[in-house]
Amino acid sequence: MKVTVVVPCYRSRGTLGELVERITASMDLLVESRAVDDWELILVIDGSPDDTAVVARESAAKAPAIHVIEFTRNFGQHNALLAGIRAARHDTIVTMDDDLQHPPEEVFKLLSMLEDERIDLVYAVPEEEEHGALRSTASRFVKGSLALAGVPNARWVGAYRAFRTELREGFALVDDPQLNLDVLLSWSTVSVAPVRVTMNKREEGHSSYSLAKLASHAFNMITGYGVVPLKLATWLGFGCGGLGIVLLIVVLIRYLVGDTTVAGFTTTIALISLFSGAQMLTIGIIGEYLGRQHFRSMHKPAYVVKRQDLLKAVSTDEGGENA
Repeated sequence: MKVTVVVPCYRSRGTLGELVERITASMDLLVESRAVDDWELILVIDGSPDDTAVVARESAAKAPAIHVIEFTRNFGQHNALLAGIRAARHDTIVTMDDDLQHPPEEVFKLLSMLEDERIDLVYAVPEEEEHGALRSTASRFVKGSLALAGVPNARWVGAYRAFRTELREGFALVDDPQLNLDVLLSWSTVSVAPVRVTMNKREEGHSSYSLAKLASHAFNMITGYGVVPLKLATWLGFGCGGLGIVLLIVVLIRYLVGDTTVAGFTTTIALISLFSGAQMLTIGIIGEYLGRQHFRSMHKPAYVVKRQDLLKAVSTDEGGENA
């Protein structure tokens, strides 16, 4: 097994140095134990405004196995992951965050699961929740939205994952600025498994995913990759139509039996409000889908690379010749 570790980096100058050291130590230990044949680390700097890129370049200068990709601006965590995944040269990919919440010392648990040929994708599931109650509730909401977007076993989804590099062929043509890696991976495989690992509390800074951003992200997943809202709008239309037919029958019966009055202004206004609300809701949902198609038709890039050093390392084959 040869492993590529991909880490999206944003505002992590205080943790990145330690993270790189721990990843290096953990992967070297796996090489010594022959659990891994070779490895590389790709740090993707997602337009970080601090000195994260400087720390990454300093780390890369010390080790040929460490590579750096820098974006021109901030494109988002999943876009950074996509860039690193596309640049990976080995047959297995591990992704983790840059805030030390995902211990590199636990990566062997994920890799050992992939020794089973029936498994293509492994998610690290925390033995104890590392977030607060409010953030954990928001995360479960996001996972629920992924389930609505068609992601199997969405309850296991997390940023600490390992999978076979061949899965990236399933989303090789994706160029969506609002992509989600877990949805893309679900296009390639349903052979998914969880593994329990020890997660750490965040030691420095705070997550860039606020509750508002998580809610927006969840809505993007539902409308960007699923049709559940459209189905709900359809059923809402059926429900309102059925209610209208029932009310029409009631009015006709009362007319035939002579039980008609001028009164009914309140009922009329209530019904107008009901049907107008259903129409506006349906139009709003359809508008969201049309808007996303409009943005995709612009062909906005998923990311733009400013600088990368992936060609600095020279690999050799078993015969000693330069590859």
